[in-house]
Amino acid sequence: MRTLRLTLAYDGTNYVGWQRQPDGVSIQQLIEDAFVPFVGHAPGPSVVGAGRTDAGVHALGQVASVNVAFEHETGAIGRALNVRLPADVRVLQVEDAMPGFHARFHATGKSYRYRVVTAPVASPFVRWFCWHAPARYDVDAIRAAAGAFVGRHDFASFQASGSSVEETTRTIERLDVLRDEDGLTFEITGDGFLRHMVRTIVGTLMEVGAGSRPVSATAEMLAARDRRAAGRTAPAQGLTLVQVRY
Repeated sequence: MRTLRLTLAYDGTNYVGWQRQPDGVSIQQLIEDAFVPFVGHAPGPSVVGAGRTDAGVHALGQVASVNVAFEHETGAIGRALNVRLPADVRVLQVEDAMPGFHARFHATGKSYRYRVVTAPVASPFVRWFCWHAPARYDVDAIRAAAGAFVGRHDFASFQASGSSVEETTRTIERLDVLRDEDGLTFEITGDGFLRHMVRTIVGTLMEVGAGSRPVSATAEMLAARDRRAAGRTAPAQGLTLVQVRY
């Protein structure tokens, strides 16, 4: 058996997320279906993603692993997959991986980017890739509050309600808040993320910037270990999985 490592980019606007769902089309489903001609039967081989991106979330560097029995050259595999995939989902690279490589379990870190347009008008060319939140924000306050998230903390307050994950401690290595004339970009890197964690951190920080939460509230929210203690969950379309580290 041969293990392949795929690097993928996709616009998540039209999809229910990475993982197969009973209703709607997922990225995982598209990739597995694209492998059908290689194996000669449906369904195609199981493809495992490094991150289970939600509906509407995008990726520049998603990584997936798949075990196959055929011996086609990696470049040919990539070209054939892209022929069968829609234009908003692309295989950037196909590589042979070490036997047993698992895109999710072997990942040691991920980097995400979240884009907020704060200008009065958002360009139609970025509307599916940002949260349009027109207003004036205190960027210094946002940066001060963001610093409190860096390090190893229990992020139970910042995961999706109803999540069954028991271990909620994660390490954020970097959380940068970049400003330009149209808005803010949040760059965040860590050893792993809970469901909705990045989006809830961004939503909370935007509330700090709007003056509805004090900068000092971050420690209290972390200590509460209760989703109700944190701020809103920012919309999915502003989030992009940038890179997976191994």
